[in-house]
Amino acid sequence: MSRFSQLGHRLYRGEISFDFVGRRKLWYSISAAIAGAAIIGLTVIGLHLGIEFKGGSIYTVQKQGLTVDQAQTEINKITGNSTAQVQSTGDGKIRIQVSSTEKVSSDEVVKDLSTDLKVPASDINAQVVGPSWGHEISQKALLGLVIFMVLVTAYLAVAFEWRMAVAALVALIHDLVITIGVYALVGFEVTPGTVIGFLTILGYSLYDTVVVFDTVKENTKDLEKQNKLTYSEAANAGLNQTLVRSLNTTVVALLPVAALLFIGGGLLGAGTLNDISLALFVGLSAGAYSSICVATPLLAQLKEQTPQMRALAKRVAQRRAADAKAAAAAEAEGTVADSAEEAVADSVAAGMVGQRNQPTGRARGKGRPSGKR
Repeated sequence: MSRFSQLGHRLYRGEISFDFVGRRKLWYSISAAIAGAAIIGLTVIGLHLGIEFKGGSIYTVQKQGLTVDQAQTEINKITGNSTAQVQSTGDGKIRIQVSSTEKVSSDEVVKDLSTDLKVPASDINAQVVGPSWGHEISQKALLGLVIFMVLVTAYLAVAFEWRMAVAALVALIHDLVITIGVYALVGFEVTPGTVIGFLTILGYSLYDTVVVFDTVKENTKDLEKQNKLTYSEAANAGLNQTLVRSLNTTVVALLPVAALLFIGGGLLGAGTLNDISLALFVGLSAGAYSSICVATPLLAQLKEQTPQMRALAKRVAQRRAADAKAAAAAEAEGTVADSAEEAVADSVAAGMVGQRNQPTGRARGKGRPSGKR
């Protein structure tokens, strides 16, 4: 954990950096592939709408020791097929959903269930949901989603700028498409709880994106007055500064949601928890990804197309070219100086060796006796 904390500190100080913005084509390709699979699943398979949206009857049976398999077997006998949905509510009750397309009256189903399951009819709660109510709920959910998107776009455009609003809106649509597509591929039932989960993940994704954008805004303030960093580089630095925070927030949020989905819905068999937990799990994961790999790179791409940022990028390139040229010239001068010093040293060494090899002068022997008698 201390290493992770040190990593976050080094990212914040700019000692290390991951180039998320520079690899935007890679992230766009990954998002396009996932979104494409989600759209195919949505168009080919379609959503499995719950009773609340398509109409039908809901029967809640309370009996000690009754299992989902037993209830499924009996309701299949009554309807003559296996389209009925049976789930455990987690409080000792069994919830049976029968579509409105089944030509079986509610009173007949209650009577047959009471007989087959050996439970009093008073312990079976029947609720009939008309398709018109489900249609009304769908319209209200869609209207709420549109209003939410409009308000979010207006807020970001006023608080930041329209390019940030566009990038955040694209990230939100990205998260929605992926989450809805996963629901279609997995086959989970879409209920009002699912709609609540959709709106929740949109709020979370927006929060994470706004945190990153706020740091990017601080890093790019008065950016045109310098010529060291481009907008993409400054935005990427801001993204790295908030990276550890985004990951920590996502992991902390995913842990209880994973417990609801895999333990509550999977191991304990509380199927009603799947309605909201799957939307939250997929949406939170997609939201963290989109805020890091989609929203900020898209914002940088939009900003780099403005005349001011193009001029800044040109100045940065010119300065770096000049710095590189100066560094190359300095290195060349250093090489020449080193060569000159080496030549001088070689000359001195050669002179010293030449003096040592000179023959001894014979003049010193003049006037000395030769030793001959």
